[in-house]
Amino acid sequence: MTLFGSRAGAVRSRAARGRVAKALAAVAGATVIATVAAGCATLPTSSSPQAIGTVAREPDTSSVPAPTPGREPDLLVRDFLKASTEPAGRHAAARQFLTAQANSKWDDSQSALVVDKIDVFFENRATDSARILVSAAKVGELSPDGVFKADDGTLEARFEMVRQDGQWRIDNLPAGVIMDRSQFLSVYHRQSLYFVNYAGTALVPDPRWIAVRKEGLAAQLIAMLLAGPKAPLAPAVRTQLGEGVHLRSTLTKIDGRDSDVGVGPGGIRMDFQGIGNLDPHDRELLAAQVVWTLSGAGITGPYEVLADGAPIDPRFAEGWTTASLAAWDPSFPAGPSVGLHAIVDGVLDSVDDSSVTPVAGPLGKPAPDGGNVLSASLSRDGKLVAAVRSTGRPGSGVELVAGPLEGPLNVVASGATITRPTWGGDDHVVWAVVDGMKVTRAVVDPVAGVTAAPVDTSAIAALGGPITELRLSRDEARAALIVGGRVYVAYVTPGANGGFALTSPRAIAFALGSSAISLDWGRTDTIFVTRSGADAPVVQLAVDGSSMQALPSRNLSPPVTLIDATPTAKLVADSRGVLTLSTTSPDDEQYWREIPGLVGRRAVPVMPG
Repeated sequence: MTLFGSRAGAVRSRAARGRVAKALAAVAGATVIATVAAGCATLPTSSSPQAIGTVAREPDTSSVPAPTPGREPDLLVRDFLKASTEPAGRHAAARQFLTAQANSKWDDSQSALVVDKIDVFFENRATDSARILVSAAKVGELSPDGVFKADDGTLEARFEMVRQDGQWRIDNLPAGVIMDRSQFLSVYHRQSLYFVNYAGTALVPDPRWIAVRKEGLAAQLIAMLLAGPKAPLAPAVRTQLGEGVHLRSTLTKIDGRDSDVGVGPGGIRMDFQGIGNLDPHDRELLAAQVVWTLSGAGITGPYEVLADGAPIDPRFAEGWTTASLAAWDPSFPAGPSVGLHAIVDGVLDSVDDSSVTPVAGPLGKPAPDGGNVLSASLSRDGKLVAAVRSTGRPGSGVELVAGPLEGPLNVVASGATITRPTWGGDDHVVWAVVDGMKVTRAVVDPVAGVTAAPVDTSAIAALGGPITELRLSRDEARAALIVGGRVYVAYVTPGANGGFALTSPRAIAFALGSSAISLDWGRTDTIFVTRSGADAPVVQLAVDGSSMQALPSRNLSPPVTLIDATPTAKLVADSRGVLTLSTTSPDDEQYWREIPGLVGRRAVPVMPG
């Protein structure tokens, strides 16, 4: 299998802009459908659990095509690509389209490519033989453990066809699996495994794409949790289900039944061995990993978690619930009510329904040297602030300051340019990018002041152009960046010496080209991006790059220069002011509404994070 073509340079032409619009239209509203059928919940026997084809099950023949008598060779290849999304039995459904020789030689473990816009051509054709060329737009690659990696470019693959007993079959084909995107979305479902951030304060999602029936889903998820986080994420997280931990027996309902486990009421029981002498906090973390992973997949509790036959915590001998682990809710639904702030005419204001009032601290009034506040972010609890302000002195650039919202501020860094600061899950740690590439991490103490240290960005430097936006996820395991106008996700990796690095950056929005202006996190698995141009000025991305959806643009006046988001709110700054995305009833139509007091003024929103 060979790949032809790649993206180079920015999106500059009308054709390229059209490609962006088509890509956004293609992904908007796409849903993933889980496969459901009867079965018994057992763990895969493989020592390295995988997402693709390890749970024994019959193919879902309702959605997977089978060879049709008299089918022309080009149409047969299209059917084969659709059938290739069904992984059961080493892609038994797809193997029906092969000759015996091809079936014996086809290595379906090499790779799994998801493609779109498939074109099928005859390169040559005779009475009983043909060569078919398949050309398609690459969407991404699926690893054996269900990790999706977004990709770009063109795929070209050739299939040798022969006619046997009057029917066309594939006699030679490339190694690996090629999956039609629409069919992929009908067979695979994205689920998140949850691991623990390096600070031990939050759960971190690890999205995986799984093709398994509901009855086997719980066992598959637990097996994948036991296998650990995906390679790029692993240095940024930890797990209480580490090496040496395994299940003593198969999963059951709480009453001991081993059928329909994870389906309907009855809860779920699991018994681990090898967890060791974990303290109560770490035992709660173990339960949180398991419960939120299963709950997020629609598997209802209570969840009875045992260690060597006994409850891991006697307080929850009858089982855990999401309510008992609400402090670890990965959607971060709760938090202090900080309220909206905004930068208006160069000062930081507090905004409520009836007024816009300068804050009491030094950022709420013009600087003595005439400098203005250019950007700002509040800590999650709203007690600390970090801001970028001009000095007011010709040629002196800008400076990053941080400290109590209403108290004295310390200078953290200075430079020609500094990005909007960003706070992670720790209310005392703020990051920013100085002069396009130098990332600074500062610990802000209201009493002791500020201690700053550089972040290792060697992996980011390899991408080329400057970093113009950096936002930390609330679990502080990932960073979303705009580098040279393109969107990337990197991992926040702690080092042995107490330092930090941004590692394994991955592009997640190829269709946007280099048009990204601003971004922010919604939930820890969702990123919102504003882009140049009037078509689809705001888009929503999955953290693994597997989906992109255009948000409504009603009431927006591009360019949309900034987005500030939380798990429950989205605000943007456009050419008229600040707007928030609202949902009306009863039809849930979404549109952008103006924030009173922030329209017709030079204003940008400021929220925690």
